[in-house]
Amino acid sequence: MKRIGLIGQGLKHSLSAAVQQAALDHLGLDARYELWDTQPDEVEQRVTSLRDEDCLGANVTVPHKQAVIPFLDELDTVAARAGAVNTIVRREGRLIGHNTDVAGFARALTGAGFNVRDVRAAVLGAGGAARAVSLVLIEGEAGVISLSDAVPERAEALASDLTALASSGTTVTWAHWGDDAFQRSLRECELLVNCTPVGTRFGPAEGQLPVAAELIPAGCLAFDLVYNPEETPFLQAARSRGARTAGGLAMLVYQGAASFRLWTGLEAPVEVMFQAARKALAG
Repeated sequence: MKRIGLIGQGLKHSLSAAVQQAALDHLGLDARYELWDTQPDEVEQRVTSLRDEDCLGANVTVPHKQAVIPFLDELDTVAARAGAVNTIVRREGRLIGHNTDVAGFARALTGAGFNVRDVRAAVLGAGGAARAVSLVLIEGEAGVISLSDAVPERAEALASDLTALASSGTTVTWAHWGDDAFQRSLRECELLVNCTPVGTRFGPAEGQLPVAAELIPAGCLAFDLVYNPEETPFLQAARSRGARTAGGLAMLVYQGAASFRLWTGLEAPVEVMFQAARKALAG
């Protein structure tokens, strides 16, 4: 039996095992998807274990999407541009890092009927997920990308990296969390994306909002990458403010389907994966 797993910390909320195992079983593949809760000082050992012959690879989630990179043999073009890895594939003993979050977020935005060209976007968080989201915004030629993070140095570093990738038509800025510039970027945005884990079920900030509700502008699209619960406090607050909303479940499934194809070479049964995710959320 082959193995695939999720490398991250605090994985109690995760639906990845349910989603991926449903896809594997549906196609009759002899493989098991596991949750590998990994502390920061265990990352190298965990990644090294992916070289075992019975392992197809892994997904990577918070907080290790950048930490795994030094232990890989190669990054594909998208992962290199994003500066973050959410999928590792073992091929002939080599470990290759990919980023399917980019394709997953882009497909979810399209499903929400949203075109990012020339829009003002505000991104909450500056970790691996924010890097993927921001790359989609750059490639879609967003007008302004405003970044913020509870750790200012992370937001500044991400802004620097993105500026090097952005065309002349896209402005990348960053602000200290909660200051006047931060609040102004939120009030003026047309797309507001929560890339933080705030609001995640079973997490330390369960039931909380990443920003004060009054900063969410009416008429924007509020996109929450958190998918458990499906109706997050952020989405509830945004809807009460008159904003359009999109939850993280579509991105989870679409990025997972892209990962599945990389590991197996087979087309992922997307509808089966959606059904498994919703069943797990309801359970």
